[in-house]
Amino acid sequence: MKFNKIVAIDNTGLVDEVVEELGFLAKKVVTYQDYPKSNNEIISRIGDADAVLVSWNTPIDKEVLAKCPNIKYIGMCCSLIDENSANVDVKEAKKYGIKVLGVRDYGDEGVIEFIISELIRLFQGNGEYQWKQEETELTDQNLGIIGMGTLGKMLAEKAQSFGMNVYYYSRSRKKDVEDIGVQYLDLESLLEKVDIISTHLPRNTIVLDKFMLKKINNNKVIVNTSLEPTFDVEEFMNWIDKEGNYAIFDKAAMGKHYNELKKLNKVIYTDKVVGWTEQAKRRLSLKVLDNLKSY
Repeated sequence: MKFNKIVAIDNTGLVDEVVEELGFLAKKVVTYQDYPKSNNEIISRIGDADAVLVSWNTPIDKEVLAKCPNIKYIGMCCSLIDENSANVDVKEAKKYGIKVLGVRDYGDEGVIEFIISELIRLFQGNGEYQWKQEETELTDQNLGIIGMGTLGKMLAEKAQSFGMNVYYYSRSRKKDVEDIGVQYLDLESLLEKVDIISTHLPRNTIVLDKFMLKKINNNKVIVNTSLEPTFDVEEFMNWIDKEGNYAIFDKAAMGKHYNELKKLNKVIYTDKVVGWTEQAKRRLSLKVLDNLKSY
């Protein structure tokens, strides 16, 4: 069975060879390299398509689903961790019998490289800032990871190879990481124990609220590479002003607060999405193609 029409409604990052493969799965394939600015534009792009591909940047909500009755399949060219954090209204899609599939574990390697490299630059003073008066190594530093999915586990292993002491907090205990010497702590204990806090959470998850941020003392580093802030932004602005506090973000981590957060003193940021490398795009593209074929 072929799809009648596959539409990639925004810049999904699919590599050319996979876009060519789409031609074997549908009678017609349409791809866009920019991002629609309104629901009307999204609806217009979808038209009579029965398969839609979309990146994490573009929402597909109830209105879009109601006005595009031919959709049978939505391929999220991004992670689908849970329904609440998805840019596609998965619950509404189910009501229409639409299958929604996402991909996972495609950009983690680039994220890990960014985190480790920026910590080294900060600790050794090789960039704009230096964490302490004297250059320091990663060795024996206490790292706390919040969210122990694939990315969290990869960071734990890499941090240990640099001689760091690694602790974690997660909604559930992870025996496999505890078996390699990563210690579980409740959230408050972790914030008190560690020097570096790295959050790896689903989109729109706030774990460092006003109460928790106030528990993080001076001379600490917050790292976030999740989609959108994982902290209360207003309280974070007070926290970053305290002596010795620094933060490391990529563009995706700042989300809609990008313009205000990047201006803050002691915020180390890049205007790139660090998990969006050449290799990541290929891994994602192949997984998107596999999802289409399996459907």
